[in-house]
This record gives sequence, structure tokens and C-alpha cells, in this order.
Amino acid sequence: MLGRRNSAALLAEFLGTGALVLLVLSVQRSTIGVPFFVAAAAGLVVALMSFTVGGASGGFFNPALTLGFWTLRRISFVKMLAFVAVEFLAAYLAQLLYHYMVKTPLQQVGGHWNVHIFVAEIVGTIIFGLGFTAAIYNGVTKGATAAFAGLALMVGIIAASPASIGVLNPAVAVGIKAIAWAYILGPFIGALIAINLFSLVFAESDRSPINALFNSMGSGRSVTSSAPAKKKKSSKKSKR
Repeated sequence: MLGRRNSAALLAEFLGTGALVLLVLSVQRSTIGVPFFVAAAAGLVVALMSFTVGGASGGFFNPALTLGFWTLRRISFVKMLAFVAVEFLAAYLAQLLYHYMVKTPLQQVGGHWNVHIFVAEIVGTIIFGLGFTAAIYNGVTKGATAAFAGLALMVGIIAASPASIGVLNPAVAVGIKAIAWAYILGPFIGALIAINLFSLVFAESDRSPINALFNSMGSGRSVTSSAPAKKKKSSKKSKR
């Protein structure tokens, strides 16, 4: 038998090489001008918001990621429902704000249900989900986690762009009026695959820093905080 470690190594080479070729093709063979800038903007926003406010919630900003981490039992069912509701509400309010600023009604984008779009959204979200989960699991610094989350989203959007508009987020799909089931279901399926795949195959043990992250969210403590050391009682020698 291959064993877990050898299987993980083979799968890592498979995923890495496949993602590399897909990204090269996506940039080289397609008109990726607009998708590239959309991907860059989305990645920068996720990186910024993850760094500034992500420590309070985990920095999901995506119902698909929220659901995925609930399946790992890292957040409670009630918190998952609350996060998802708030994420969809924020997307809708952002749409209203944009409509107010531009004074032009938003048109639906992304087309209708299409298997090619559906597969592209799944693939792009898998790439994004793997990068996001790895950033949290590996316990890097707060800034590095935010940077990797933004970079993973950017790469995932570019990977999906040959067949879709690269949403990778059901809340964003609602906010930009990409109301096709491919843009709603695709990210959910992709995130569930990516997050659970990383946890089952690539996670070395359950001692991951991800536990400390979500425990700190519940207790209000910092991940890096530790209980203050007890002061040793110093006994003064009496002078004769």
C-alpha cells in the first residue's frame, strides 16, 4: 500500500502541476485582460480585510468557506448560520450602495446555467480553498495568512476565468447579480472538497494552529497569547 504520506505526496505533485498548467493556459491562450484585474482587485481586498478584521472571525468573507470549516467542526452550527446570513446581507447592501453611487441599475451577468461554468467555479474554488486552508493550518503570521488568502483567491479566479467570470463566492454572486446556480453551487462544492481534502490528506496532525485560531475566537484571547508566568517569590535575606 502507498500509505497516507506517499498518497499525499503523489496528490500534491498532481495538484501542483495541474494548477500550474491550467494557469499558464488561462493567461496565455485567453483574453484575460479584464478577469486578471478583477482577480487582482478581489485578492487585494481579501488580503486587506483578512489582515485588518479577519482575526475576529477567521476571515472567511465567503459562505462556501464558512460552511466548509463548519464541516470540520471548527465553528458551531449557530455561528456558521450567523456568518452565512451576514455575508449574504453584506453582499446585498454593497450592491445597493453601488447602485446608489452609479445611479444605474445593475444588469445580470455571467449567463445562465452551464456545465462548463459550474466545473470552472468548482475548480477555481478548490484552488482558492486549498490555499486559504493551508495558510490558516500552517500557522504563519497574520500578515502572511492574509497575503496567502488574497493570492489564493486571485489564482483561483484566473483558473476559472476561461469558462466563467470567476466568482468563487456565493455571496459575491448575489451581490454582482450573477444569479445562476453554477455560481451558487459551484463554490460550495469546491470549498467543501478543498477544505476537507486538505484536512484529510495534507494536514499532518490535529495539533494544527487552526485549533488555536478558532479556540481564540471563542475565548476572546489572541492565538499567540499565553498565560502570564507566575512570579517567583523572592525572599530577602535579613542583614545582621
